[in-house]
Amino acid sequence: MTLAARLRAALDAGALAAPELLTGDLTGLELDGAPPATEAAVLVAVTDRAEPGVILTQRTEHLRAHAGQVAFPGGRIDPEDANAVAAALREAQEEIALPPAAVTVIGMIDPYRTGTGYRVTPVLGVVRPDVRLIPSEAEVADVFEAPLAHLLDPANHVRASGIWKGRERHFYKIDWQGRNIWGATAAMLVNLSRQLKW
Repeated sequence: MTLAARLRAALDAGALAAPELLTGDLTGLELDGAPPATEAAVLVAVTDRAEPGVILTQRTEHLRAHAGQVAFPGGRIDPEDANAVAAALREAQEEIALPPAAVTVIGMIDPYRTGTGYRVTPVLGVVRPDVRLIPSEAEVADVFEAPLAHLLDPANHVRASGIWKGRERHFYKIDWQGRNIWGATAAMLVNLSRQLKW
């Protein structure tokens, strides 16, 4: 069975199990009266190799939002994008030169609401391992790959806390070879782990 077929079957099986998912950074009280979220999409690109990996980026330090953080390729859904899938593929091409034709789309994961006002839909896809990725100098300081097995393992999903906007916040973080994957990116990986009957 191909990796794409395995992931599709795992996603379908996970949906039937109705797992408990993380919905966002904000509490229900904070969402009451909050402005509508900006729709966004990210690409969770899994490389098709014996030990599959997930393509992640390190954002540049000069960006206004989430500077220096580890993230999936992605961004807001523009009016010209047909849907979340189109937006995720477009953003991945802009940020790391990943051709849309090189991605086999598997499906979408439940959206996640960030504290910065975005409702992010993760799009799961499989990518050939030989695709040359080139980070966009304006947005991406580095592009790297972390093992899918490591990212999906609940033992690596560490709960942490910190103060944000005057309140204590709880979030997940996942460490990989000195890379600190945390916040919304880690939360979406936790959800992926829960949604995939891998």
